[in-house]
Amino acid sequence: MAAEALNAALDRLEQALSRVEGAVSQQGNRGGETAEELALLRVRHRKLKDTVAQELRQLDLLLAGLPK
Repeated sequence: MAAEALNAALDRLEQALSRVEGAVSQQGNRGGETAEELALLRVRHRKLKDTVAQELRQLDLLLAGLPK
């Protein structure tokens, strides 16, 4: 169950990144700053995704250790 929640959270993050990338590409390249901003957003997204995945794995381990 926790694995399903983890996968759902990661899917939502991927969808959010896709929406951001789409919005940026629609704006066009204004003086080169858009590409740089997109690169920064991708780095931030990867860090956030990794952090969320790690926290959800820890939560899964905690839940697995609880008495039933």
